[in-house]
Amino acid sequence: MAKMQIIDSHIHCGVQNVDLPFEVISPILEEAGIEGACLYAPVEDIYDRYNFNFQDNEEWIQTRRAANHYLLDLATRAESIFPYVFVWNDFAIEELQQEYCGIKWHRHDNEPVYHYEDPRCGQIIQKITERRLPIVLEESFTNTCRFVESLAPEAMIIIPHLGALNGSYPALERAGIWQRSNTYADTALAPIDHMRHFVANYGPDRLLFGSDFPFGHPGHELRKVEALNLPGADLDKILRGNILGLIGNIER
Repeated sequence: MAKMQIIDSHIHCGVQNVDLPFEVISPILEEAGIEGACLYAPVEDIYDRYNFNFQDNEEWIQTRRAANHYLLDLATRAESIFPYVFVWNDFAIEELQQEYCGIKWHRHDNEPVYHYEDPRCGQIIQKITERRLPIVLEESFTNTCRFVESLAPEAMIIIPHLGALNGSYPALERAGIWQRSNTYADTALAPIDHMRHFVANYGPDRLLFGSDFPFGHPGHELRKVEALNLPGADLDKILRGNILGLIGNIER
């Protein structure tokens, strides 16, 4: 039997305000037997997460663009690298003309807020939805529900950590988020019992393996998924098939 390719769908990588180049990440993935990775810029390269009153400016816009383009450049060197564009309040819709494989949309409750009322926000969400670019959405519980149900109801949404930082796995279940056929989850740093519950109740077709490196170790997070002892076909979906299916459906 051929060896199963494994893709880590949740890795932070950047060199603008943090020292996290792919040259550091690559040997860690190789040691864990992971061949591919979806890469996002670190938050520190996108906005000042420790300043709730943060105001965007041209310097941050240029830093953000450089952080996203660093990942694009990496993807030209290896087929197994899948770059995502981190969207912030400049809502740089022109970036969607580049060969990104997904969107990173991220903030926590104590961080600067997205300007959801800005018309440019609706415009970029519409274009993302039309392109079928998967959105890794990490937001407050209230904004997660609003985003999924109202702002982008037809978009392909991936909620990281099985919702641990979006209000919690049980809260999203009570809200009906996991029941939506276009809502996926990744396993990064999630408890095994939440993974097991998701597969038992919603199937293996919308769950993606991820580590959240450098906050999680790819090898350790991989062993957690393998500990589910799923049939080979189901495990293959979680470790590679589901994310490749999302990326393969992008409208270029």
